[in-house]
Amino acid sequence: MARPLTLLFVRHGQTEWNAAGLMQGQTPHVALTDLGHAQAADAARELAALGPGALVSSDLLRARQTAEHCARATGLLLTTTPALREQGYGVLEGRPSRELWDVVDWTDPHWAAEGGESLAGLHGRVGAYLAQLHADPPADVVALVTHGDTIRAAQAVAAGLGPEALPAVTPHNGSVTRLELAP
Repeated sequence: MARPLTLLFVRHGQTEWNAAGLMQGQTPHVALTDLGHAQAADAARELAALGPGALVSSDLLRARQTAEHCARATGLLLTTTPALREQGYGVLEGRPSRELWDVVDWTDPHWAAEGGESLAGLHGRVGAYLAQLHADPPADVVALVTHGDTIRAAQAVAAGLGPEALPAVTPHNGSVTRLELAP
């Protein structure tokens, strides 16, 4: 029987595209701003005080840059996985977010932009990764550096909710969100 597992989700710091109001999705090259590096350093200090035993990050640049701060603060080896990537928005990536309110069907968890991923797809990807992590955890407390929608999907999975019930509030850049996965 699996034991309880504590997950500490760190949302990456502010990026150039966050500051410009652009949809990032899985665009790989978007870097942190100076503010984003400061947020990442603050999150890393908070994370270090919580004592994680393992550190895993999304493989996208903004998460990796944040995770490097976390690795320095905790002394942990950093590993990456595409399972922790943000929801893919396909052809909408790079467009101003404010233009997408009339394009995206935010109420349909199965809607996806061309070349993108639905909330249901994100929920399934994150749920499969968390199940795998729970079955064979690298530590009792694992730090996961990732993205806003990915954290919301993890919150729904941990609560036993489907993709239609993701929390409405996205954690702030550079925040740490604690989740407990029960056996």
